[in-house]
Amino acid sequence: EILEPAVKGTLNVLGSCKKNPSLRRVVLTSSSSTVRARDDFDYKIPLDESSWSSLELCETLQILKMEIGCVSKVWYALAKTQAEKAAWEFCNENKIDLVTVLPAFVIGPSLPPDLCSTASDVLALLKGETEQFQWHGRMGYVHIDDVALCHILVYEHEGASGRYLCSSTVIDNDELVSILSARYPSLPVPKGFEKLDRPCYEFNTSKIRSLGFKFRPIEEMFDDCIESLVE
Repeated sequence: EILEPAVKGTLNVLGSCKKNPSLRRVVLTSSSSTVRARDDFDYKIPLDESSWSSLELCETLQILKMEIGCVSKVWYALAKTQAEKAAWEFCNENKIDLVTVLPAFVIGPSLPPDLCSTASDVLALLKGETEQFQWHGRMGYVHIDDVALCHILVYEHEGASGRYLCSSTVIDNDELVSILSARYPSLPVPKGFEKLDRPCYEFNTSKIRSLGFKFRPIEEMFDDCIESLVE
């Protein structure tokens, strides 16, 4: 339900792009989960675009996640990694100028009234629930407007190439709820989370910043998100 549509869907679109003789560049939305799902890195060195998630680790972790009811989270990382790898292989073979954007956990206003899984997780957190966020642990966050602007930047910038991490702030769950509870004291934000034995990491976003990009802070992301949820 997740892996096959992700890979085949990506290749179907690229197959159509190949038919366009005036095509100059394709920008693909990937995910930071294609970078951070691994356990063999030095936590003192921030992860950058040269890092790839381990397919073997993702496949192994799905067994554990099945036990706690979070299967989709693992399949998502695996699907995104497989789809981006397939895209790079296809574009290299067909001489297509591909640029990929790797957003972190996207926060901000929603366009549709029906919430996506990410927004639903955030809403649950703001209502005092911890189950959905427990597995996230340490996570990068980015404003949805920054994700859109990042796509436009690498689409228009002639010198853009390769992969681009798109993340403003990387923090642990406990740090996040500390910020949220102080900023929104009227909301029943959880006090803390169970500690998970997971590697600590940071993101090196100097590549996109070198093009002049500046990210919004986490406070602005959640201000806009909460305003949208209230509306």
